[in-house]
Amino acid sequence: MNRQIDRTAPPTPQVRRARGAVSTLFFVNGFTYTNAVPWLPALKSGLGLSNAELGLAIAAMPTGAILTGMLAGPLIHRFGSGPTAVGTSLVSLGALPFIALAQSWWALAGALFVLGCADAWTDSAQNSHGLRVQRRYGRTIINTFHAVWSLAAVCGGLLGAVMAGSGVPILWHLGGTALVLVVVNLTVSRMLLPGPENSERTDGTGDVGGRRPRLPGRGVLLLIMLGVLLMLAGGIEDSAASWGAVYMSDALAAPLFLAAMPFVACQAMMVVGRLLGDRVTDRFGPATVGRACGLLAAGGIAFALALPHPVTTIIGFGVMGLGVSTLFPLTLAAAGNVPGVRTGDGVTVVGWLGRAGFLAFPPAVGLLADAVDLGTALWVIAGAGVGAFLLASALRPRA
Repeated sequence: MNRQIDRTAPPTPQVRRARGAVSTLFFVNGFTYTNAVPWLPALKSGLGLSNAELGLAIAAMPTGAILTGMLAGPLIHRFGSGPTAVGTSLVSLGALPFIALAQSWWALAGALFVLGCADAWTDSAQNSHGLRVQRRYGRTIINTFHAVWSLAAVCGGLLGAVMAGSGVPILWHLGGTALVLVVVNLTVSRMLLPGPENSERTDGTGDVGGRRPRLPGRGVLLLIMLGVLLMLAGGIEDSAASWGAVYMSDALAAPLFLAAMPFVACQAMMVVGRLLGDRVTDRFGPATVGRACGLLAAGGIAFALALPHPVTTIIGFGVMGLGVSTLFPLTLAAAGNVPGVRTGDGVTVVGWLGRAGFLAFPPAVGLLADAVDLGTALWVIAGAGVGAFLLASALRPRA
């Protein structure tokens, strides 16, 4: 039976510790794989892989996430979001040293496949537990968790670059990182919220008697809308990493240092947007913030494409990053609060569709760029921002 949470009382020490624990889980998740990214050129050379072979090995990670990501819902329902997040994160960390130990393409692809599976499960579970903590707080805090993830991704990439550049053996680096993070995970596991999943929900959705709650037709429609919204957000977010440097180099003849700046600007502004996003959401509501973010994302990339210059492109990608910053966390939060849908199931289904967006948009933009040019193809991203604006009503809280 769901208990009522006092929304006016300050968070208890237990809830504050749980927030710190969830933030740590997000940090560990963002920090794990990014340590291996700077080693990819060395792995390619050491294994004698072609560009295509390396690309296929890397693709094993999102492939694993897509093929097995839907298992996160049953895992969360069976074990709880906290234990699932910790356990699947340990699987990710266990796979990390096997990237260093890989002696063939199959071994490398296998390690990345396992990492992708576990990462998808961890992502759903830690977001679900973050929503439990958010309900205890009585205000929005989900954006802060994702800001921690973004900071961790940057820190992991920087540490990996330093280790790879200084000649530290890859196994020492990835194995040592995994060992430290395992200790961190096990330490914070005791700080997570106890009790049944969905126990903080006040809309009547729970796991009474182990039965799955009845899913109304409007709930199905809302999940579809949120899934499409997350696909669009994923496509927007990925565009800076996939195409920012290529556009700067090919279309604007920018030097290598400047070519990397659209991605840096996008990531930096995403961190800023996520740090500010909780207060803005509580002030104006998630639907209003979602609409504004969709327009900012569309306007930012449109500004960059309409005024093709390195400076305007960097500014435009930065504005786009600010716009997309809150779309991902707010959409997952809405998915975890769909009436008649268990939190873990909603987050899992919508998160799975969001990962499909990360996979679908890069080849779609690439095919269109080959048919016309990259500058024209990137207007697809502006269209995704407009689509996010139109779908942002799905973010409105529903009783």
